[in-house]
Amino acid sequence: MPPAVLRYGRATEAPARASAVPPPGTVQWRPDLVRLAAGMSGLAVAVLVGGWAGPVAAVPTAVLLDRLLRRIEPPAVRRRRLRAAADLPLAADLLAAALRAGAPVERSVLAVADALGGPLGRQLARVGRTLQLGGGPQEAWAHLAAVPGAHRVATAAIRSASSGAALAGALTRLADDLRADRAVALETAARRSGVLIVLPLGLCFLPAFILAGLVPVIVAVLGDVL
Repeated sequence: MPPAVLRYGRATEAPARASAVPPPGTVQWRPDLVRLAAGMSGLAVAVLVGGWAGPVAAVPTAVLLDRLLRRIEPPAVRRRRLRAAADLPLAADLLAAALRAGAPVERSVLAVADALGGPLGRQLARVGRTLQLGGGPQEAWAHLAAVPGAHRVATAAIRSASSGAALAGALTRLADDLRADRAVALETAARRSGVLIVLPLGLCFLPAFILAGLVPVIVAVLGDVL
């Protein structure tokens, strides 16, 4: 029964409100935008080609476009990946400092995860929890497989767990190497962007040069010849 409320001196029943949260176990259907776009493109090809060749060309077009679109990395995933890669050198330095302070590996990893936060912090938290629950080093550090450059940290940690070598020094050297690699990658990206900026300018100026410089000369020469 909906609760009664006092309104204008009279007790009335409050209208029942539909809950915005679906009940447990309810499956919410969401359209597959990639498949929808591929299907619409295949339909457009079928209409443009026409005849019996339209459906024949539409099916491979839709399948190929669906596969190509699914290979494109979503912007949110790319932002998380780049942020995790940017935080990796700092994470290595913090982990080395925690290990030098005498903390165990799993507690050091969890402390660094809490300090960092973000995508890399969540993945490091999974590494630390796996180590606390008794998981092997390879199983635990596999959670960092999606982070660029993290395989070097994982390799050093696994080697340290198997051989007993000091991990703090290796992590410090890895942090310096990761920063150097990141600086080189940023410089390369800046140079590449400069080259890519020149291409549209060339495509714009080349037709203008042809129309303003070569076409009048060709017309004048043809006029004298004819």
